[in-house]
Amino acid sequence: MWSGPRNISTALMRAWENRPDTFVTDEPFYAFYLSNTDIEHPGQKDILASQSTDWQEVVTQCQTLEANGCTVHYQKHMTHHILPQVSLEWLAELTNIFLIRSPAAVVASYSKARPDLTASDLGFEQQAQLFNFVKDRFDIAPLVIDSTSLLQQPRKAMEILCTHCGIAFHENMLSWPAGKRLSDGAWAPYWYGNVEASTGFSAPSAQRTITLDKQQQKIADACQIHYDAMAGYGVQF
Repeated sequence: MWSGPRNISTALMRAWENRPDTFVTDEPFYAFYLSNTDIEHPGQKDILASQSTDWQEVVTQCQTLEANGCTVHYQKHMTHHILPQVSLEWLAELTNIFLIRSPAAVVASYSKARPDLTASDLGFEQQAQLFNFVKDRFDIAPLVIDSTSLLQQPRKAMEILCTHCGIAFHENMLSWPAGKRLSDGAWAPYWYGNVEASTGFSAPSAQRTITLDKQQQKIADACQIHYDAMAGYGVQF
């Protein structure tokens, strides 16, 4: 699942982890990303200590098909963690799905935690590049799903995702116990408060006006072209 931040990606990881046949991996390239950029994130020391910073080693981990008796490996990836030196040929072994959200909504949410955000922090351009690579290299248009649609119709969305992956839908995907998970990344204390309190997908609140300042709007505008390109392939339901 290729996503950017503030895009219900952790709630979606909860849904998959609640299946009896699935194990999950949470942002496996995060430490690699931090170790190869000048960017500083909350909990950086713990993140770097918790994961490999060798992208080839991370790729090997992502190719693992079984763990603890499970046969489905769900991977939550942040697209901006995939830096140019990472070869993408290994994506041929995965079912690649792209989770998108309106740039304005992402900017409004993410800026609360990191006011000095840039467009590259949000991963839209990187997400579009990954999408195009999969589409062109493997001659197949990957599934694209909008987080707003997923929240409006979670059962339908989960059924579509499962069908696309060639596995049966499981009722457990629609709700899960509140709390922390051992599978959560070292960054969870800084970002996962809401999802730790959740027990399922929350229906989106009534449409509200998103107000961005001039710089935030500039960032959202820069991301919009990439969002629109992927949204054109989005599943309708």
